[in-house]
Amino acid sequence: MKRASLEKRPDEVAAMFDDVAPKYDIVNDVLSMGQTRRWRRLVVDAVGAQPGQRVLDLAAGTGTSSEPYADAGIDVVACDFSLGMLKVGKRRRPDIDFVAGDATNLPFEDNSFDASTISFGLRNVNEPKKALAEMLRVTKPGGRLVIAEFSSPTVPGFRTVYTEYLMRALPAIARKVASNPDAYVYLAESIRAWPNQDGLATWISETGWDNVAYRNLTGGIVAIHRAVKPGRTAV
Repeated sequence: MKRASLEKRPDEVAAMFDDVAPKYDIVNDVLSMGQTRRWRRLVVDAVGAQPGQRVLDLAAGTGTSSEPYADAGIDVVACDFSLGMLKVGKRRRPDIDFVAGDATNLPFEDNSFDASTISFGLRNVNEPKKALAEMLRVTKPGGRLVIAEFSSPTVPGFRTVYTEYLMRALPAIARKVASNPDAYVYLAESIRAWPNQDGLATWISETGWDNVAYRNLTGGIVAIHRAVKPGRTAV
């Protein structure tokens, strides 16, 4: 199936996220029925960063996913291609380092981070494998990769219900609470077109990461993939 993100130019996707930035976090809470915050906590646990380490939070948007690291005294860089998202985030959390950047051409030196993570953003990258390779480049040898992304429900009957929710209920709810409902139609299509858990694990391995594994959340609606950059353990 053709990926939905390939049907939009990167600048069009960025503009879409700029438009929804002011209410983005609130809408996500509504559409996920409160699950988003739990998923993000589990991502932080999987990253396992310690004070003194440096974490790249890619597709960080308004920085909601970056806040737990900053609050724990971890040096976190919130990187996103949407200037609108970054402005909202910087206004709310001026203590976090917000950086504008393209996931396929990151503005960081090689081996800069102890861990790289991206939550619910990889499927919106035009060339996701290139983004995976870029995260590998900027992560230290022995460093960690953690990806949270919508995936394929593991219960067959539930999979049908979930697909119906994505394509019908989600856009309808978004029309009532979001500033740009059409953006959520696009997001629903991008989720449906995204590879399943094993498919993403294959992509991660193909771009050079080791020890690839994943954990299903909420019946497979979301999966957290983990991997390690080959080489010595990051200090």
